[in-house]
Amino acid sequence: MYHYTDSGLKNVWLANGYEILRTPYGKGVAIRDLDGLFVAICIALAKRPSPLTGSEFRYVRSVGLMESQAGLAKLLGSNEELVTRWEASGKVPSWADKLVRLIYLTSAEGNVSNATVIERIKVTKSAEKQRIVLRRARSSWAAKTESQCGDAGFAA
Repeated sequence: MYHYTDSGLKNVWLANGYEILRTPYGKGVAIRDLDGLFVAICIALAKRPSPLTGSEFRYVRSVGLMESQAGLAKLLGSNEELVTRWEASGKVPSWADKLVRLIYLTSAEGNVSNATVIERIKVTKSAEKQRIVLRRARSSWAAKTESQCGDAGFAA
C-alpha cells in the first residue's frame, strides 16, 4: 500500500491505482485518475462517522468544494478568520462540519436526496483512530475506512 500524503492528510492509503517509478531524481509515483481520487477522498471524508479534523475540513473545502476560506465563510454565514482558526486548530464546530458535509455530498451525489444526506450526517460519532484506504476499481476509486479494531468495508 502507498501512504498518500500529497493530499495533506495523514490517514489516506492507496491499495492500488498507482505505480512507483524510477526517475532521474529518485522514486516517483504515478496515480491513475487523480481527479477521481480527489472525489473519492472527499466522499470518504464526508461519509465517515467521526468529526472532520481541521486538515480534513480544509481538504473538503479546497479540493471538494473548490472554495477559499473567505468563500466558504460567506457560504456558511461566518467569517474568514473563524474558518482559518477551525482549520489550524482542528476544532471545527459541529454545525460547520455537518453543513460542509451536506453541501459537498449534495453537490457530489446530485441524485441523493437531502434527507438521505442529512441522515448520514446525523450518525457522526466521536473520533477514533481511522485511516482511509482507497482502491482503484475498473473505472473509479472506492473508499474503505479502517479503525484500529478492524475493517468497515469498501464503499462505492
